[in-house]
Amino acid sequence: MIAFAKDYLRDRIYACWIGKNIGGTLGTPYEGTHDLLDIQGFASKAGEPLPNDDLDLQLAWLRAVDELGPQNITSKALAEYWLSYITPNWNEYGIGKANLRAGLPAPLSGWVNNEEWRNSNGAWIRTEVWACLYPALVEKAIRFAYEDASVDHGLGEGTWAAIFVAAMESAAFAISDIPALIDIGLGKIPEDCRVARSVRLVADAYAKGTPWQEVRQALVEDSRDLGWFQAPANVGFVVLGLLYGEGDFKRSLLLAVDCGDDTDCTGATLGALLGIRGGMAVIPEDWRAYIGDGIKSICLTNGHGAFPTDCTQLTDCICNLLPTTLRTPHAALLRGEAEVVLAEATDLSNAAPERFQGRDFAKALASRKPDSFTAEGLYVDALVEFEGRPEVCPGGALRGRVTLTPHTLPEQKNFCLRFFAPEGWQVNGPRSLFTSAAHSAFTGHASAEFTIVAGERVEALNRVTLEISCPGRPTPLLLSLPILG
Repeated sequence: MIAFAKDYLRDRIYACWIGKNIGGTLGTPYEGTHDLLDIQGFASKAGEPLPNDDLDLQLAWLRAVDELGPQNITSKALAEYWLSYITPNWNEYGIGKANLRAGLPAPLSGWVNNEEWRNSNGAWIRTEVWACLYPALVEKAIRFAYEDASVDHGLGEGTWAAIFVAAMESAAFAISDIPALIDIGLGKIPEDCRVARSVRLVADAYAKGTPWQEVRQALVEDSRDLGWFQAPANVGFVVLGLLYGEGDFKRSLLLAVDCGDDTDCTGATLGALLGIRGGMAVIPEDWRAYIGDGIKSICLTNGHGAFPTDCTQLTDCICNLLPTTLRTPHAALLRGEAEVVLAEATDLSNAAPERFQGRDFAKALASRKPDSFTAEGLYVDALVEFEGRPEVCPGGALRGRVTLTPHTLPEQKNFCLRFFAPEGWQVNGPRSLFTSAAHSAFTGHASAEFTIVAGERVEALNRVTLEISCPGRPTPLLLSLPILG
């Protein structure tokens, strides 16, 4: 068990957001630079931070957690907050929102028509809220980071980057060793993804004593096929600053920003990570004074209620939620197996890096087809996977698979499935699926294939409804399968 004193967490959460503001303000003037830089400090007005979507997007997620409760935060819930509170339509933000408005749920919203930006930076730059709500609860932090990232990156490299960064940030509340943090992050993503490749490139070069400038160029060359503003190289720049800066806050951020490209993102994320790792003691007083405590918003819709306006308020809001997010589930409490608790004194004696290892979540995600989505029910969850883009022409066919996973049923169950299609359409699929009991020695999963055959009339968006019911249970699970014309 890991124990955190409230003052300990507050110090590191506040340092996270101050570090985020410092790094974003330091890097913003150089965003999009393709050349190697040699900056010495801030190029902005003293006394206030520059606006940065990296930070203020997370204010909307914090509001969602506060209003809905953490147990109700899914990609579907965050998608609604995207549409209600977040204004930008650039790059993956715009494509994700357009897909949501067209009726595609996450992660389809982040995958369809998003070949250029699904591997980009919009998600790993907004992971701190999940790490701060779930300090040293790495598995929970990465699951929320996934729900978040999938809205505008699907199952692309941008999502793997978010999981990698969230894992390091959550672990950094209890682990200070930099190589260990990197290994924890790598342990949460597929070994063969491009983000992992970039991170290993930097780590291996650092171990060999390669000059950082050469490493930066190697990252650029290795990611040339993806282009600029993509996650693998930019996450690599963060890791470069983390390793070659050797724990020094200023040097680390300057190195990351000197690499160019998405400089506000690399500086902001590294500043936040170092703030979590060391608390306010590592934040340079002169840089802290230079940017102040305020938050400058660039993304949030005006007129829709209050959001935190400075890092102190933001820290207060997160600390207010910690008794809920760190609550020990009843089953673990009865077994005496609490993972993280709030206590009078901080105790990190059990915070060995090994406790944060495990790639099960990444393996489960990587095994899914990218054109897929999930639906969460009271007693069963469903995964729908399409064989390709969910699109048909008149008379055309679309194949898919539905997989059921029970999570509260103590016995084996035979689920009834009914498909409701538009007039003139047909669905050839199973009428029932038999699952083993939840939490049994078996997986509990049951899956079957289906084929949707379109009629002569096909709209821009078509919906096939799947009703999943369980004999003896009053509440069915209804899935709306979106099919593009």
